[in-house]
Parts: sequence; C-alpha cells; structure tokens
Amino acid sequence: MLDPATQADAIELAAQRLAEGGLLALPTETVYGLGARADDDAAVARIFAAKGRPADHPLIVHVANRHAALHFVSAFPPVAQRLVEAFWPGPLTVIVPREPTTAAAAAGGQDTIGLRCPSHPVALRLLEACAERGVLGVAAPSANRFGRISPTRSAHVVDEFAQAGPGLDEVWVLEGGVCDVGIESTIVDCSRGHPVLLRPGRLTLAEIEAVAGEPVQWSRPEAPDPAAPRASGTLVAHYAPRAKVRLMGESDLHEALDALEPQLSGARQPQVQWVVAVYSRSLWAHRAPHPGVLHRAMPGDAATAAHDLFADLREMDAHGVGDIWVELPPADPAWDGVRDRLMRAAAA
Repeated sequence: MLDPATQADAIELAAQRLAEGGLLALPTETVYGLGARADDDAAVARIFAAKGRPADHPLIVHVANRHAALHFVSAFPPVAQRLVEAFWPGPLTVIVPREPTTAAAAAGGQDTIGLRCPSHPVALRLLEACAERGVLGVAAPSANRFGRISPTRSAHVVDEFAQAGPGLDEVWVLEGGVCDVGIESTIVDCSRGHPVLLRPGRLTLAEIEAVAGEPVQWSRPEAPDPAAPRASGTLVAHYAPRAKVRLMGESDLHEALDALEPQLSGARQPQVQWVVAVYSRSLWAHRAPHPGVLHRAMPGDAATAAHDLFADLREMDAHGVGDIWVELPPADPAWDGVRDRLMRAAAA
C-alpha cells in the first residue's frame, strides 16, 4: 500500500512500479483501476491473469492529457476531439482508431482503443510521473476479479487481491480515498463516423449530444449494437456480487416480501440468518423492516446512488445472503448509469 498523504515518495514509487512492468491499483474519480503500462503487452497480460479476464476483452488506457493520447491513435475524429475538450479530465472514455504499432494487448487485438484522462488528482500526478519515465498510457480496467463488483475504496481492492494465486504478480495499491463518482466512465465510440454510446455513466446522453453537435445512438444492454467494437464493461452480465441480484418495482417488492413473510415469522435477533437483502429507495417508508430481511436504503438522488452503489452491494454481499432484491431506479436519464450497472449485475 502506497499513500501519498503520508509517504512523500508514494507517487514516484508507484510510477516506477508501472515503468518496470508491474501491476498497480490506482484511484480514479470513477472506480479503482488495476493498471499496467499500456505499451508493454507482457505487462498488460498480467492484468488479464490477475483478473481472470479474457484477453480479447479490451482495456481502457488512461492518459495524462490529450497530447499523450495521440501516441495511441491513428486518427482522432472531430467528434472525439469535441468530447475530449469538454469532458477531460473526467469520467469519459472515447473509442478511436488505434495506432497499429502500439497497445495491441490493451486493445484486445482490435484496431480501436479506448482512451480516458481521469480527473482524480492522485491519478493525474501518477500519470504525469509515468510520462516522465516514458510511459504515456496506463491500461487500467476496474481492480476486481472479472465480472465482479468494481472497487471504490482501496480496501475493496485489498479484499479482491489479498492472496495472489500461483504464478500471479503481487498487486500494489495506491491510496486515493473513496472514489467520487462511484461507477465507471461513460464510453462513446467515435471510430465509425457517427458517435455511439456504449456504456452510460455520470455523463448523460443529453450532455454528450450537446457537445457532440450531432445525434448519439445508444447501444443498450437489452439491444446491443452488433457492429460496435468490444469495450470494457459492456458484457451483458457484469458488476455482479456473489448473491443473485433481482430487479423489481416497488409493488413487486411488497408482494415478494408478503410471500416471504411465513418463512421469516420465527426470525429473531441476534441469531437471525439473513434470508434476503433488499435495496430500496421507498419501500421502508410503507412497512416496518423484518428481522429476517437485511435492509439497505438506496439514496434518492442519482449521483449519490451511483457513488454508493458498489460499496452497498459489497456490504450486502458480505452478509452471505443468497439474493439481493433491488428496487428499479427511476426512468430518468440521470439514473441511466446506475440502471445499466444493475441490469448487468442481475444478468450474471
């Protein structure tokens, strides 16, 4: 664990670790990423091995600025340039044509690459220190086992990689506190002549279109674009706890709890075994929590819900429940990112 708040050389040690081809978990404003230098295919292979991630599932390359991004591209389409100028540093990834001579492993073998400049101050200092060592980009998917809940705190990363398996590299962790956004970046494909939203995040479709200056299609989880390049975090099933996630409307939650009531009638604290966890914005305003149900309140606004989502899922999962019943988020564009993560978690 390296902590810039208490170790004067933490950033330098972290940058040297990456320059030498090692693995480093780094904070961003979205989630913690598991990083390796993007221009070293052997280093990138260590990410895939540590996560148990398929090697053809591309990674996002993090850069310190637009100038560094140019090292990885063969062309920078005008719409990508407009988006980058408006939203970098920040929670936006653009997919653009890749420079054929670099970052093939990070791109999952595709001729496109996803690029992002994070706004987290520790991440930016690290990327600048890496650039001084000739490392212009750090490939960094979320720092968790493949398909599982993304980490928003350094402790989550430690839980994921506390014990490296046989032949796997040790993961260093750069402390950066709690991630501000809490869900992964918005991904926009700019490689095919028209922009396509591949993954929603903090930025809404309307915000992206306003800057793009043209309509932006949306490749939704329930109706994915078959011609879209593969992109990080866009598989139908992803972001999943060990427990089964089930999405329900408020009335369905009431009915499900009513049906469960006979099974719960004998439960008493502290001997109670949690039967199910319920994650709801409104349910408990209308009925008293039952001792057999682990209740966690979903925040009522989208930004706070995104910030808390993965930490709350991890906490509920740690109680060993078999099922997590989640109230469907509102049909509001501000909730698109949270809804996307929950739909993919429920599909796992």
